[in-house]
Amino acid sequence: DHVFSIISELDHRYLDPYELAALVAVYDAKDINLAFKILDRGLKKNPDQWIFPFQAGHYAQMLLRNYSVAQDYYKKAMEIKGAPAHTQRLYANSTFKTMDYDTAWQSWHEIYNTTEDERIKKIASNHLYQVKTAIDVRSFEEAIERFKESFSRHPQELVELVQAGLLNSLPQDLDGKDYTYDPQTGEVKSPTIPWKR
Repeated sequence: DHVFSIISELDHRYLDPYELAALVAVYDAKDINLAFKILDRGLKKNPDQWIFPFQAGHYAQMLLRNYSVAQDYYKKAMEIKGAPAHTQRLYANSTFKTMDYDTAWQSWHEIYNTTEDERIKKIASNHLYQVKTAIDVRSFEEAIERFKESFSRHPQELVELVQAGLLNSLPQDLDGKDYTYDPQTGEVKSPTIPWKR
């Protein structure tokens, strides 16, 4: 870290030492926190360079599986002019992984509404399906748990949750289809795999 710090001080616009040092920190030194420190330093010296928070987000997502950290870094990258369009999709996906479903819905909805690429629109639609399913299933699970506390059993049909006043109505998936339900386990699933819609 000290060596690359000296190199980077020679010319603050010399970007390679930061990226190379971060790679060495991750794959040779096995010290991802050092990589974050180096990339953070690179961004501080070069606040117009989206590559530093983007790379940090990639490490957090792919190596640490720390989606909260990845979300923060991707958000920083998104706010810098010139960041690639797929940064927003990486941010939206990381947000979903943190179970911040409202923000994930807003992010994918914005992507869906602003892209002119039909392939990206389809990807966004599938992610919106996934997010809505997660929101609905969580509502079902909470209602089923309350039903079980009251009646010491799972409901035989989901409509019993409405009849018991635990849900106002039965949610449907993004395509208007009913969710599937197993009364033996209390498990609710979407009727469709998002990527096969």
